[in-house]
Amino acid sequence: MSAHAANLPRWTTASIPDATDTTPMELSELGDHVERCNGCRGRWFSVRCTVDALHDFVAPRVITTLFVAGALIALAAYAL
Repeated sequence: MSAHAANLPRWTTASIPDATDTTPMELSELGDHVERCNGCRGRWFSVRCTVDALHDFVAPRVITTLFVAGALIALAAYAL
């Protein structure tokens, strides 16, 4: 009942060992695709990226952000 690892089939991740290079046609199509994607951005794309980055920073720190905002409001109210 002992199975040896050498008897099991060996799997590879590619069907052809030397087929890892890209062809010029694939690179051309990739370039066309990137140009189309870059053209779809619009003029508000950088603003949306900035807002997304800010959201990604603040979302995991909701309680800390609320505490800091409350402290700043309290300091501003005390200073006036």
